[in-house]
Amino acid sequence: NRAKYILAHRPDGFAVYSGDDPTAMELCLLGGDGDISVTANVAPRLMASMIESALAGKVEEAEAANNQLRGLHSELFIEPNPIPSKWVLSEMGIIRSDCRLPLVPLTDSGRTAVREACGMAGINL
Repeated sequence: NRAKYILAHRPDGFAVYSGDDPTAMELCLLGGDGDISVTANVAPRLMASMIESALAGKVEEAEAANNQLRGLHSELFIEPNPIPSKWVLSEMGIIRSDCRLPLVPLTDSGRTAVREACGMAGINL
């Protein structure tokens, strides 16, 4: 696949990072160097654990963490980024709840879906 080709043909000293949380674990297991993550904004420890495990070749540990994060990987994009992430951080008390245009508040259905995904990742809001 494309990632394997890029990793095999990259110049010495050239780091390859994922920019797609749902596929970051696989890239790291193939020899990638990490992830530029949205999910890590709301689940930093679990995301770091998943990436560190994948980089170390600890497949089972990486998969266990990634399985917890799967819902967040998708639901944090249920509405335009960064609206869902900002809502979670607000619910955690990390940032204020107001937003300014062009951002708008997360919808009720979005809140329900994101809250459920947070619960699967061990984040209680």
